[in-house]
Amino acid sequence: MNRTTLSLIAGTTALAAVTGFAALSQPDDPGTDTAAKAAAQLPVERTSLLCPAPSTSDLAETTYTSFTPVTKGTGSDGKAELRAATEESADASGDGEDKGKDDGSSGKDKPAKPGLTPKEPGKPVTGDSSGGDAPALLGTADGRFAPGWTVQETTEVAAGTGRGLQGVNCTAPDTDFWFPGASTEADRTDYVHLTNPDDSAAVVDIELYGKDGALKSAVGEGITVQPHSSEPVLLSTLSDARQTNLTVHVNVRSGRVGAAVQALDDKLGGDWLAASTDPSGSLVLPGIPKDATAVRLVAFTPGDADADLKVRLASPSGPITPAGHETVHVKGGMTTAVDLGDVTRGEAGSLVLTPTDRSVPVVAALRVVRGKGGKQETAFIPATRPVGTRATSADNSGKGSTLSLTAPGAAATVKVTASAGSEGGTPVSKTYTIKAGTTQDIEPPAPSGLKGTYALTVEPVSGGPVYGARTLTVSEGGVPAFTVQTLPDDRGTVAVPEADEDLSVLQK
Repeated sequence: MNRTTLSLIAGTTALAAVTGFAALSQPDDPGTDTAAKAAAQLPVERTSLLCPAPSTSDLAETTYTSFTPVTKGTGSDGKAELRAATEESADASGDGEDKGKDDGSSGKDKPAKPGLTPKEPGKPVTGDSSGGDAPALLGTADGRFAPGWTVQETTEVAAGTGRGLQGVNCTAPDTDFWFPGASTEADRTDYVHLTNPDDSAAVVDIELYGKDGALKSAVGEGITVQPHSSEPVLLSTLSDARQTNLTVHVNVRSGRVGAAVQALDDKLGGDWLAASTDPSGSLVLPGIPKDATAVRLVAFTPGDADADLKVRLASPSGPITPAGHETVHVKGGMTTAVDLGDVTRGEAGSLVLTPTDRSVPVVAALRVVRGKGGKQETAFIPATRPVGTRATSADNSGKGSTLSLTAPGAAATVKVTASAGSEGGTPVSKTYTIKAGTTQDIEPPAPSGLKGTYALTVEPVSGGPVYGARTLTVSEGGVPAFTVQTLPDDRGTVAVPEADEDLSVLQK
């Protein structure tokens, strides 16, 4: 190995360990010498999370929960903090419409949420806000607080458009997002929230794809998101077309942003729609509540080629093919929606999509409805990455939380740990076995002597890949309010390959 290659490995390794945003992957060929080298998993030393502004409703009550799991190999220093993003009053769509409440403080920093400064890993902290003036939050964590840092934003809205329970995991900034399941129909008010954590402006394009392909929109191009600010963009201002099922593509030309879609319905409540995992030939959408009364699959393939997918439900007893929905055909560049009805039929379930023949990259999400008549509530489940090394769910209480785990391939054993409570309690761990091709709903363990809220950490022990989701439920005037968050790998560690030679030779 020459001096240039060694320098590249050393530089990239340092970047990965410091930022948590870079990783070195091994070559695809397992027979190469490099692939044979063991890669050490080192904790990331710095990470960022972005929380969208929770609501414009005066009736909104929002709770924030911050948690960092205990990670071996970290030092004793570090901190995690959230601060308010600068509110921008200009309409990113260019038409001057008010996109949210303006309390006269636009362009000024608002104070961070009180009491949301973690004291130690392994114990969650909470903060809250009321009304429709809470800003987006920018978060950073370093040192021992960085690996696996998770922040959950949960909002209860008592009445009005989007009433019910809305939840979202605050996300890391990125440059590319796909949101199948959005809408511009008359009963829906959908915003894509763009949050810029950096010192320079970000430039973003928002593309909309309906049942017949791309929707024409000039105002969705070149949206500027000012430094340390957040922009909610109303989707219906980007196109005159009214579409029941849309796929939203957020592409960042310069800079990086956090992105999430807030989907609010006049009759069916609402929730946050998180981004689907990267386009892939096979997808898993875990954690459909067993009492779901309606489930809609929305899928999109970004390329020109059509995709044909097998549809399977991983149930507690094994894979099931939904009657009448054995396959789904997704035309290239067009959004496809399929109503699956009460597909779970009273049992836990996860949807597994695989190619019938050749593999074509697809993104997908589920719109899930609970309740009947005038007492219905909606949530969304995007396709997600597997749990991987570890995944964390914050903001759990002694009741109202369900953990759903699925092993679409081989059987798997996982360890689930309930953290200490935010106000007291002792951590508890339990081990579960998930049979191949099944989904299991688990009443999660709770800390001994629980006071406050707690976090759940899922760690695979053996077997095949595991996918997970956590459902929160509350009763709002007879409405079965709920929200679902998937559990992808927390990316708390980064793979650092061993060097082939002693790097100290470079100093001689």
